[in-house]
Amino acid sequence: MHVHCRGKVSIVVGSQRDLPFAERAAKVLEEHGIKYETVILSSHRNPKELERYVETNDSDLFIAMAGLAAHLPGFIASRTQKPVIGVPLNIALGGLDALLSIVQMPKGVPVATVGIDNPENAAYLAIRILRLCLES
Repeated sequence: MHVHCRGKVSIVVGSQRDLPFAERAAKVLEEHGIKYETVILSSHRNPKELERYVETNDSDLFIAMAGLAAHLPGFIASRTQKPVIGVPLNIALGGLDALLSIVQMPKGVPVATVGIDNPENAAYLAIRILRLCLES
């Protein structure tokens, strides 16, 4: 199977409040020379716009950060065959609500999940995934 890789990551957050976490992931990607873009699109408030973004996106993978019910990573994973890395955020309940929402995806809708409030590890995982096609 031939894999075309652009070496680009999309960081998606559901609200302005989550941007500081996106910036932490972006910093790691920048340090490693990885192209990225950051967008604010909610699976609850902007579902059609988010769906359009995911389906027309030219990035190789998504990092999606969410708290509370944390639908964002699963929503994205259900609309793409590209890898999705979910970052649960501690908005309430110590972030356990978000962690469980992200990690308990149904079969066929995989979302890789990192620790609560750990966008740096999402970026490091994205870099490792990209190396599979960038170094081949």
